[in-house]
Amino acid sequence: MTVTAERYAVTRTIAATPAEVFAVLADPCRHQNCEPGDWVRDAVDTTPITAIGQMFAMNMYLERAGGHYVTYNLVNVFDNDRAIGWITGRLDDAGNHDPGGWFWRYDLTPNGDRTDVTLTYDWSATPQAFRDQVGGMPVFPQDYLAASLITLERTVTSAK
Repeated sequence: MTVTAERYAVTRTIAATPAEVFAVLADPCRHQNCEPGDWVRDAVDTTPITAIGQMFAMNMYLERAGGHYVTYNLVNVFDNDRAIGWITGRLDDAGNHDPGGWFWRYDLTPNGDRTDVTLTYDWSATPQAFRDQVGGMPVFPQDYLAASLITLERTVTSAK
């Protein structure tokens, strides 16, 4: 795991092809199966992710954030079978994406018949007011990303 002041990155080798891993990550309906707890609930819109600029919404639950809420995720990285990422936020009164100041990114590197998956979480642009509201960033322990990749691996390999 690589840790900087406001970014975590962790890599895990998964016994699956990049296409198999990417198929899970590009399907918002399967995101709850890529997270080690019950924070991510279900997809509001079940449309698969296909391009930069697409937005997808997820039902979420976190006590520290007030319980149930919806995230609106703007896809900012989409390289089929190689990388996918999104900026989490909400919608403003006009229905435009209002970024929260953090992003998620998965990079997939072929490794023989396996895939090295690097998950990066960066919260460097999160406003201080939100940090104060939730008791600091990140809102999960340092080992959360490693546990997320274990959960992703279980999801991908169980579908084979």
